[in-house]
Amino acid sequence: MAVLGALGLGATAAACAGPGGSTTPGGATGPAAPATGDITGKVSFAHWRGEDKAVFDELIKRFAAMHDGVEVAQDISTSNDYNAQALQKLRGGSIGDAFATFRGAQFKNFTEAGIYTDLKGSKAVSNYEDSLLSAGKSGDNVLGLPYQVVFPMPMANVDLFDKAGADLAPKDWDSFLAMCEKLASSGVVPISWPGGDVGNGGQLFNCMIANNGPVDDMCAQIEQGKLKVTDDWFIKMLNQYKDLVPFLQPNATGTAVEPAQNLFSQGKAAMLATGSYHIAAVRGLGAQFPIELVFPNTSDGNAKYEGVYNATFILGVNSASKNQAAAAAWIDFLSEPENAAYYANETAQHVSVKDVEYTNPDLKRLSPWLEKKTALAARFQFLNLDVRNAVEASATAVISGTSPEQAAEAAQKIVDERL
Repeated sequence: MAVLGALGLGATAAACAGPGGSTTPGGATGPAAPATGDITGKVSFAHWRGEDKAVFDELIKRFAAMHDGVEVAQDISTSNDYNAQALQKLRGGSIGDAFATFRGAQFKNFTEAGIYTDLKGSKAVSNYEDSLLSAGKSGDNVLGLPYQVVFPMPMANVDLFDKAGADLAPKDWDSFLAMCEKLASSGVVPISWPGGDVGNGGQLFNCMIANNGPVDDMCAQIEQGKLKVTDDWFIKMLNQYKDLVPFLQPNATGTAVEPAQNLFSQGKAAMLATGSYHIAAVRGLGAQFPIELVFPNTSDGNAKYEGVYNATFILGVNSASKNQAAAAAWIDFLSEPENAAYYANETAQHVSVKDVEYTNPDLKRLSPWLEKKTALAARFQFLNLDVRNAVEASATAVISGTSPEQAAEAAQKIVDERL
């Protein structure tokens, strides 16, 4: 997978996301492995992928059929609520015997709080692409297993692109804007953007910054004070956000993710600026057209990257769980190629597990992206959510009418306060 070779400094930042060192009582070096014992009793599985519930329900049935007396119950929150509340909910171990985390700030916070056990010795680890495990590591410890490989890039309705004669692979920023012009002239909204949803609206940021950043770990350096959002390169990116305004739906900054998905699935918008992780959702809304991905290429024609990807939905076992043996067995089960393939094909998401056969038509169509030179999604380099939200809010402010310079100044003030 060529995507693995494109990890670069972003992978280094992800690998170092956890602080390492002692996370167990008494000053032990690193977290302990999950407790062993009988695979029985109830396992609480906490995550935010409500759209995957039915798929996990089927996998739970298969898992329970292999182990007498075991039960897995899903505890599902919205992505925003999970980001904000999961740590506090999981601390006591009453929920989330097994759980998932987002790459970046949430993984770091869970690591510092000692929520993880160490899965380094589990049989699941060998099933994963080794280079993709870095997002779940802290030092030598494998705290979590990044289950998904997703592309946080705009999804495209190929039929609308064909009708408009628009290019699905713009080579530079002018070409991308010309593509949007053609789509608008054909009578559709070029880009449906859920700007009112922080988690989903911020995914476009990964694309916009990939070829604008002077270094691969640009977001980490903003958070550390080495780079500023008032720098010329960032102002240039905000001006490119301003270029997008005529091509977004009305009230884009106030649009939630569901209306944005509806606009796309009904054929009223040519692109949905979230990512491949929403393919199953738009199919569920009745979309039958072929779907591709489009990279908003912000370069002047000398692009370093052809797209962006993320390794996320990091599976872990709760150190406070009273049923770690069964929770670890559930993670092992999900990590077997046959079960990972079922999850992937039913949810239309690529996975980090090796030797998985993709039969889902959407996954097969998008699989060439696994071979392209893609950047690891930069927004997850931020380890402070206040900083991330402030930086991403500068883009939203520009789309709302604030000048790029004013938006950058306001964001930098918050960054400086957190420093």
